[in-house]
Amino acid sequence: MEKITAMRGPNLRCKGWRQEALLRLLENVLENGENQQELIVYASLGKAARNWPSYYAIVDALKNLEEDETLVIQSGKPIGIFKTHPFAPIVVMANCNIVGKWATSENFYDLQEKGLICWGGLTAGAWQYIGSQGVIQGTYEIFQTIARKYFNGSLKGRFILTAGLGGMGGAQPLAGVMAEAAILVVEVDEERINKRIDHGYLQKKTNSLDEALAWIDAAKEAGESVSVGLLGNASEIYPEILRRGIVPDIVSDQTAAHDLVYGYIPAGFTVEEAKQFRKMNPELLAKKSLESIATEVRAMLEFKNRGSIVFDNGNNIRSQAFQAGVENAFDIDIFTEAFLRPLFARAIGPFRWIALSGNPEDIRTIDQYILENFSHNEIASNWIKLANKYVPFEGLPARIGWFGHGERTELALAVNKMVKEGKLSGPIAFSRDHLDAGAMAHPNIMTERMKDGSDAISDWPLINAMLNCSSMADLVTIHSGGGGYAGYMTSAGVTIVADGTNEADLRLKYTLDNDTGIGVLRYADAGYEEALDEVEKKGIRRINTEDYSK
Repeated sequence: MEKITAMRGPNLRCKGWRQEALLRLLENVLENGENQQELIVYASLGKAARNWPSYYAIVDALKNLEEDETLVIQSGKPIGIFKTHPFAPIVVMANCNIVGKWATSENFYDLQEKGLICWGGLTAGAWQYIGSQGVIQGTYEIFQTIARKYFNGSLKGRFILTAGLGGMGGAQPLAGVMAEAAILVVEVDEERINKRIDHGYLQKKTNSLDEALAWIDAAKEAGESVSVGLLGNASEIYPEILRRGIVPDIVSDQTAAHDLVYGYIPAGFTVEEAKQFRKMNPELLAKKSLESIATEVRAMLEFKNRGSIVFDNGNNIRSQAFQAGVENAFDIDIFTEAFLRPLFARAIGPFRWIALSGNPEDIRTIDQYILENFSHNEIASNWIKLANKYVPFEGLPARIGWFGHGERTELALAVNKMVKEGKLSGPIAFSRDHLDAGAMAHPNIMTERMKDGSDAISDWPLINAMLNCSSMADLVTIHSGGGGYAGYMTSAGVTIVADGTNEADLRLKYTLDNDTGIGVLRYADAGYEEALDEVEKKGIRRINTEDYSK
């Protein structure tokens, strides 16, 4: 079949830019996806649509959707079109939400095989994935936080060991180079290594550990950055590095460890052999994956004992290792709690914008606006400079920037004005990661060890989604799944289109103010001082029930 790519240019196939924007974003996630033939965007099973009939039905629906209608999608399958009003969302969707008692991996796979659900991942099923750039700033900010906390502010001459070059992990090598470190990424699939080199995210590749370590040592000694992709299996490479007495400064992993059958490749299996066993004997493959994960995590724990800064990068590897008998797996910190929570408490997180025209100059114009008008925001302005230098565009030109409450609205309204005045060649779509302040409950990632013990309460992302619908967003989605695909997390996603209209000003202002506002209140409710300070500074209307106590 012909490869799907996102439409570029000013011509519309739909009845308005809001519908056209969502169609182009659907096409864009497939253009950037890992396995377009299977509709898979990333993370082994994160899909843009349930199946090809569903995909074509979505496309047809968007092309014919009126401004006062809403398309409803259930786990990647369009269900119906409803008459609403011009300020209602164009699309509402829910992906992979299973009732609590039945939210098990076994039930997920059974329902998927029956064609009743698909896993939307986070930004895959919500049509918000922008390639590896989507997580690169978050990875970079983690490295920078570690540098400030443990290495006097610099990772020059430091060695990062990690694994995984898939749709999420592919950001790691470039983020390491941008942080001025020497980074070694182990990957079992040579095609993924080649893809990251082709896209400019990785510099070197080898299948020799000796050669890889020699490159790392040379870079460390010279105080230079380098990224190396090593073809191999992390569960074999990590223990071997330990055996040699080498202690990296930082250790992590971003393989697809959340999926024991379709994701993680166990030791002793090639990529092709794993594909065969998925059909022949998935139970054995899952068992072998658990054994390999346990071996890898034990090595990570020993690295920590020897002085490495070790963290879980959100792929559920600790939970799998614990299931496999590694009782102290959770001695490894989760990245959100360890490094990013003070930012999330202020609703500062991974905001993103996509040039629907396909013109890279639109993104560069916005970059320049940020540098001129947000110089006080060191995180954002520093990132824009680095992104211009290092980060290539994938699919539709896009950018990510960690902005917080009020700042997202200010930027989006300025961009909508640029569209209106013709300073940009087309509309801009605004979105964010689901891993955002009020948008995710995941007790082993986003909400691990919350101050008030509210780790597993999933009300917050559901409230977030309902509030975004009330705020006139263009697309609103709720997802469940995560590690093991069922029962691990609930999240919400949102997209709003800056098409240069006065109506877009309203949508952008209310949605972005309220989306971040509920995020601040989520952390304020849990007692975080940063969030309480943000409430005071930004004038967010918080109801404090303690004021009503006798």
